Amino acid sequence: MSVVEALAIVVGALVLVAVAQGVSYSLLRRRMSEPRRAMARSFVRNTHRPMQVLLPLGAATVATALVPLSDRLRGYLLHGLTIGLILAGSWLLVRLTYVLEDALLARYQVNASDSLRARQLETQIHVLRRLTVGVGALIGLGGVLLTFAQARAAGAGLLASAGVVGVIAGLALTPIVTNLVAGLQLAITQPLRLEDMVVIKDYSGVVEEIHLTYVVIKVWDRKRLIVPIAYLTQNPFENWSRSPSNLLGYVYIEVDHTLPVEALRAHLTEVVHASPDWDGEVWNLQVTNLGHATVQLRALMSSADSSRSWNLQCEVRERALAFLQQSYPSALPRVRTEVGWAAGDGAAARPSPPARRTKG
Repeated sequence: MSVVEALAIVVGALVLVAVAQGVSYSLLRRRMSEPRRAMARSFVRNTHRPMQVLLPLGAATVATALVPLSDRLRGYLLHGLTIGLILAGSWLLVRLTYVLEDALLARYQVNASDSLRARQLETQIHVLRRLTVGVGALIGLGGVLLTFAQARAAGAGLLASAGVVGVIAGLALTPIVTNLVAGLQLAITQPLRLEDMVVIKDYSGVVEEIHLTYVVIKVWDRKRLIVPIAYLTQNPFENWSRSPSNLLGYVYIEVDHTLPVEALRAHLTEVVHASPDWDGEVWNLQVTNLGHATVQLRALMSSADSSRSWNLQCEVRERALAFLQQSYPSALPRVRTEVGWAAGDGAAARPSPPARRTKG
């Protein structure tokens, strides 16, 4: 058998397996259109492309080992196919972590009204999955390098001088290692989770993404605040939806002393009770301060989550302002100034009229 014929057999085996794999996955997709087979669809979706590479490479490796070739040519082919198998296997391992993530998250509804447990699980899975991806990539790269004799020799020399290299690498990689360790700490202790409402560096927003070394915060004006995870483990920050997800919102209202508080309380009670953003637990209106110019009122109300709490606070402010403008405009904050003469001091304060001159 000539070299061309042997190579044709190898290529033919590769193409045959690729076609068979593509047809089988197409048939699986058609049979898995029902909603209850979501996990099977996730497996097919995530493993389709890695298997398109892995199976043909495996068939080509077997064919290369069986067909008669020169030792040198067989060695080159097997070396290249081995590298391809290592990379494809690492790719498949990474994609399987996505299947595992879908399987675990399928048990919870993250968008539910009370999704504390779901967000805890999702945060842990996202961080651990990204860590697994990084480890899989390092393993694949290391496996490829070990297929070269020069790399194995360099590795042995590197181990011989591990002390010096370790000190240099430790100093260079300290920030990266610090953030990686902080990422694992965040996944385990969970001071914040996905979809949490937080305040960091005077920025308030929602946790949108959690990576191994940084967190993405979606600010109210749609900007993105990138915060290193090491910062979160070393500095205080506010978490408005830590546990549980419902919140107490408050609104301060400055009014004149002449306002009948009970009238405003009755009006805002109707407003809050009719609002879909109120969870039906906490509501009151109290006088919290008596100043020389105004009276400070505090409206306290509860909501199921941070978004509804913000909407309810804005609604209370607007309805309170409209009520004061329409029913008690004189009770809006004002500055009083009194002008007049003090009693008993009129004679001394008023200037006396000029004396008349008489002709002699």
